[in-house]
Amino acid sequence: MRLPLAIRGSFRGYSGGDRTVRSFVHGLGRIGVPVELIDFPQWADLPLPADRQTFLYRGLPLPQRAAVAVQFCLPQQAVRYRDRASVNFTMFELDRVPSVWLRHSLQQDHVVVPEDWSRAAWLAGGFPAERISLCPLGVDAGQFRPDVPPLALGEARGRDVGAYRTRVLNVSAIIPRKNLLGLLRAWLEATRADDDAVLILKLSHSGVAAARLMRDLHLLERRLGLSRERAAPLRLLDRRLGDDQLPGLFAAATHYWSMSHGEGWDQPMTEAAASGLRLIAPDHSAYRSYLDPSVATLLPSVQAPAHRLDLEDDRDPAVYHRLFTAVPRWWVPDHGAAVAAIRAAIDGRDAPRASARERLLPFTWEAAATRLVEITDTVATHRRTGS
Repeated sequence: MRLPLAIRGSFRGYSGGDRTVRSFVHGLGRIGVPVELIDFPQWADLPLPADRQTFLYRGLPLPQRAAVAVQFCLPQQAVRYRDRASVNFTMFELDRVPSVWLRHSLQQDHVVVPEDWSRAAWLAGGFPAERISLCPLGVDAGQFRPDVPPLALGEARGRDVGAYRTRVLNVSAIIPRKNLLGLLRAWLEATRADDDAVLILKLSHSGVAAARLMRDLHLLERRLGLSRERAAPLRLLDRRLGDDQLPGLFAAATHYWSMSHGEGWDQPMTEAAASGLRLIAPDHSAYRSYLDPSVATLLPSVQAPAHRLDLEDDRDPAVYHRLFTAVPRWWVPDHGAAVAAIRAAIDGRDAPRASARERLLPFTWEAAATRLVEITDTVATHRRTGS
């Protein structure tokens, strides 16, 4: 039996972070690694209700206490263990990690990030290159695949969403980095009311955050002289979906579209690729790790000063304001290119030359778990030998 590994993270909720932890734990189990699972519920999404607990973890017997703990959290949330090595698996979307992240990360034995953009951000902040490693995330191509029955999404303008020929999906939290207003503006400018198309916007927040987004959309329409009534319909979804429902959500769409200002990975984009959707993505940050013009429509992007970062998270705006003010640059996707890409998708002029699904097939959770074990074994050896 392989040596055990401790995993500390939030895993009971609906958030992307919870799903990542669940996927790594299952991947480790499939390659025979016993897991000591340590719950960290802070910053999680709301817990899954009892009748929808899709994470059924049955760990392998622990032959001994794990020598390494991998923590899935922000650097300032990671703890320093005295009796075992500590690794923080995290990511970053802007061009340089802030000093507070650097200070906390230096207290860890090692930092793991999923792709080169995040690694470059740590190095630019002054983190030692020998203490950071890459471990790409995975995608469950057996679960996310083109032949999954589509999830029923209701109606848009009195017509079943599934009846529209072009169905464009975006899955996002309501935070400025996701650039949802930029996405909605491009949709309003690119489409017409008689287009056989619908935009499906799956939000991870409801209540105040969703109301604020709709207020901002209304103000945008007034400022630019645009109107939702003169554009193709928009279907907003804010209900929570369990892991078993998400493949059907992607299967209900024909395209996946992001206008994000920066990504450490973008798990929904990889799941859309595995689901066989056509992809529209900004040409920046983590997207360059698994996409190119042969499998996706890539939007030219330039770096520019970030803005509104004090609203990056509704739960504690002051924390994010302090966190990001020292890191003022993110990516801005080209608006005109986005309008043209949506128009091409609706007109059927966007067929890729190669399969995005085939591109993502090597990114399995077993491969991710194997790479993580390689890293943690090295960290444990260095701690044991003092090298």
